[in-house]
Amino acid sequence: MSKRRMPQMGGNMNNMMKQVQKMQKEMMEAQSKIEEQVVEGSSGGGVVIVEANGKKEIISIKIDQDVIDPDDKEMLEDLVMTAVNDALRRAEEIAAKEMGRFTGGLNIPGL
Repeated sequence: MSKRRMPQMGGNMNNMMKQVQKMQKEMMEAQSKIEEQVVEGSSGGGVVIVEANGKKEIISIKIDQDVIDPDDKEMLEDLVMTAVNDALRRAEEIAAKEMGRFTGGLNIPGL
């Protein structure tokens, strides 16, 4: 009975691990870059402007004084909601574009 030797995979495995570590580092750097970016959403022709960061957190809301009407609270609520959703959509687009380099266009939740 002869003993067969398994081929050595050490060199290939080490190279693969280095590539994985490099990709992981690049993904972390990309995530940090995304989180630092600020996007703007608006509604009503710019009467409501919302800024969000890449973490999808709202960081500012600006409302034009002329749109504040105590008798039409619902309109202002709709304008704010639309601007917030616009800002969050833009933040998501930036994240998807940046992370798409790593996922090859696959839509992976959380990335």
